[in-house]
Amino acid sequence: MSWESWLADAAAGREEAGLTRRLRPRGPDDSVVDLAGNDYMGLSGHPDVRRAAADAALLWGGGAGASRLVTGTLTLHDELEAELADWLGQPGALTFSTGYHANLSIVGALADRSAHIVSDAHIHASLIDAGRLSRAQLTVVPHNDVAAVQAALAARPGVRTLVLAESVYSVLGDEAPLLGLAEVCAAYGALLVVDEAHGVGVHGPGLVARHGLAGRADVLVTATLSKSLGSQGGAVLGPRAVLDQLVNTARPFIFDTGLAPAAAAAALAAARVARSRPDLADTIRTRVTGLARTLGVPAPAGAVLSVPMPSPDAAIAAQADLLAEGVRVGCFRPPSVPDGVSRLRVTAGAGVTEEEWERATKAIDTIVGEVR
Repeated sequence: MSWESWLADAAAGREEAGLTRRLRPRGPDDSVVDLAGNDYMGLSGHPDVRRAAADAALLWGGGAGASRLVTGTLTLHDELEAELADWLGQPGALTFSTGYHANLSIVGALADRSAHIVSDAHIHASLIDAGRLSRAQLTVVPHNDVAAVQAALAARPGVRTLVLAESVYSVLGDEAPLLGLAEVCAAYGALLVVDEAHGVGVHGPGLVARHGLAGRADVLVTATLSKSLGSQGGAVLGPRAVLDQLVNTARPFIFDTGLAPAAAAAALAAARVARSRPDLADTIRTRVTGLARTLGVPAPAGAVLSVPMPSPDAAIAAQADLLAEGVRVGCFRPPSVPDGVSRLRVTAGAGVTEEEWERATKAIDTIVGEVR
């Protein structure tokens, strides 16, 4: 079969299954109420964040200019890493150009063929890819099952092991049993790697810190700068020895250009705003629990409410109907969802006005009710 035929067949299969994805550019003056994005705290448009990004671009230029190990480490990176470490209660931090790279790096730098990875079944795609690329022994355990993690650790005693989890899972929106996971990891000498992409900001310094686990040598944190902090990039936080290992061995760090100055400065300003404005996180919690109650679905631990739909086509139709009403929501469909259930993805962020929120939630209640 030719490449042309193979690509055509693949496209036709996606279309038939209702799984075709398309890019839809939006302009800066978009009037639609955006409940689909990841800017949970509305900080991407905050005046302090915009000004910091603009000033950094004027001062430093459009990019870092090189990889971090050549000339691409700026004093701005150092300042951002110190701020993140202080906020999250960690010994140190290392920033990356994306959160995806942060997850690829932490796993790739610590795991190899002689290591063992225990991965939650609902882990993010970046950690799935990281585990596969590491070539470590891989055990996938049922979602949020501490007993299964313990059994997996007991099955390979004495083997260097990473346990991978998210503090808040992006599809179901539920919280990981971090205290239980930390306990079994400590008992078996494993490292717990927690992706706080959906926890930081929404839960202040994140759930690792909230549960008193920050700063422990056996609990490592990864984070993104593109959700609550409204910028772009990622970070790994933990002991200096781990960060030194990343600097010396993590290919996505070594061979990638440093985080752009505008993004670094925006993330730094956003972190400072988030630390000084706990009311933004309170707004998120109030909105997401209220909407969950209205729709009769469980309230999530994070900012994103997942609303199950009867089929991929139904999810797409509801999304289109809401857009026609001036409300943009996300849509999760297979294969992006680990349990195969299509969902609307509604971000109950703090970045829209109360009037916009009320109008949007009324539309969601009406259209979801019609679909169901």
